[in-house]
Amino acid sequence: MKKINGNRNTNIESGMVGITNSVMPISIGTPIIIYAVGLIEKDSLTKKKALFIGETFAASAFVTLVLKSATKRDRPYVTYPEIDNVVEESSYSFPSGHTSLAFATATSLSMAYPKWYVIAPSFLWAGAVGYSRMYLGVHYPTDVLAGAIVGSGSAFLCYKLNKWINKKRAPHQKKLWE
Repeated sequence: MKKINGNRNTNIESGMVGITNSVMPISIGTPIIIYAVGLIEKDSLTKKKALFIGETFAASAFVTLVLKSATKRDRPYVTYPEIDNVVEESSYSFPSGHTSLAFATATSLSMAYPKWYVIAPSFLWAGAVGYSRMYLGVHYPTDVLAGAIVGSGSAFLCYKLNKWINKKRAPHQKKLWE
């Protein structure tokens, strides 16, 4: 953490802030845009994939908020004055909510559309979000790792839940990844 934050290249600081700030628009916009495409094309499978991505976002956000409330870990710049934070955060540190949402989006999008040209950029972006949180001095590496696990785990659990629900439905209905 100290090596990442202490050896910052201030020339890329605005880029790191941009990566961090991209989480909400991308994580909220992705399922909305995919759902809109499903509506326009009258494609129920595309709409189901969009709902799955949205469900994953909600599950990840919920688990993250519960863990933050339970652990109440201070931000690194609060505990270690030598950490130079670029942005201020009002919530607790563990786990990283930005990383959780980024990995939830990347994982669910990759599960819904398992193509290399979806998977590679999705996880490159999610990894960059995690790195940016440490670079900006607002998270420990363990916060970021936990956020990645919560986000990816939320996608996996939502996938399993959807699969279980679809088994209960009539066989003539389209399944999520049929």
